[in-house]
Amino acid sequence: MAYNILIVEDETHARQYIAAFLQEQGYEVTEAPTYAEAMEALRAGKGDIVLLDIQLPDAYGLTLLEETADWPNRPPVIVITGYGDIETAVDAMRNGAYDFLPKPVKFQRLMSSLKRLEEIVAMRRELALWRSQQSSLTEDLFRGASPAMRRVLEEARRAAEASVSVLITGETGTGKEVLARYIHQIGPRKEKPFVPINCAAVPDTMLESELFGYEAGAFTGATKRKPGLMEIADGGILFLDEIASMPLDMQAKLLRALENKVIRRMGGTKWIPVDIQIVAASNRDLAQQIREGKFREDLYYRLKVVDLHLPPLRERKEEIPVLVGRFIRELAPSMGKDVQHITPRALEALKAYDWPGNIRQLRNVIERGLLFCDTDTLDLQHLSPEILQAYRHAAHTP
Repeated sequence: MAYNILIVEDETHARQYIAAFLQEQGYEVTEAPTYAEAMEALRAGKGDIVLLDIQLPDAYGLTLLEETADWPNRPPVIVITGYGDIETAVDAMRNGAYDFLPKPVKFQRLMSSLKRLEEIVAMRRELALWRSQQSSLTEDLFRGASPAMRRVLEEARRAAEASVSVLITGETGTGKEVLARYIHQIGPRKEKPFVPINCAAVPDTMLESELFGYEAGAFTGATKRKPGLMEIADGGILFLDEIASMPLDMQAKLLRALENKVIRRMGGTKWIPVDIQIVAASNRDLAQQIREGKFREDLYYRLKVVDLHLPPLRERKEEIPVLVGRFIRELAPSMGKDVQHITPRALEALKAYDWPGNIRQLRNVIERGLLFCDTDTLDLQHLSPEILQAYRHAAHTP
């Protein structure tokens, strides 16, 4: 993801010196030696981040902050000046500057500031892309994925195209069902049903009737025929969440149905052919479950034609800005909130936390933050106490 830096600086040598450095770091650069050229560049959509000198030949630099204060997507601004003092810095921050750097610019400090603001830009791009394209939930969630997640998505794509069985593993809250829906959405079965069942939420005595269905009179209370979920999912995908919770006898029946591609309703005599792709998920170590005699090894290998492991959020924190952007635009309208932004320090706090509940917990934190936010920007005071505690601890750790 390339970011464009708009350098507003009238001193040619200083401007070109900074531009050359930033281009070496992989940034795109737009140069503006005057206030008028800077405003023209901004109106043309140039500049994801602005480096703004205060002393310009045709205007006072901070006028740019005042003139663009009401712009809904004004790029974040870093003020750079050789005339810096506390009063000027306070004035710049009051008008919306994100940072204040004195000349001569120290590149290490500049890069630190830019890296923080990149997260703001990434979140804004996320929001803008969603508004323009109204993209689907599953594609949206994985945009901005880390290298580890991109590998998972590529393997998921191949599994979807081939309609093979998939086993998804990972901690609770990492997005296993979302990945299963992604496989359904991008594969040849997308026009057919996606049928999920949480094996841990269904009593053992009812799991067989849920999966295979039953005929009228099959047991007390069975007054009419009911098709099972495997029958309903015919042609599509059956998602078996928390597969490790399935009893051993039911595992044997499921394996037989998958091998023979037929099912029989409880109390029935007719074999019903089914064509389904199985996607199973577990937050437990199934290999350990096999060693303990709690899971069938043959079913394990039948399910894991493709084995996808979702890393926890603490191992892919670079995805947090994009995820935050997604959750803001998803949740804010339904809560009657007009939140559009999040401050750099709030993002830093979110990245300082280890997220034992993973993506699901992050979503809940953003939802809570929106509840207590009465402006258009989420900030530290809107985050939950455990996030703030981790942030303060990180700030005081050498």
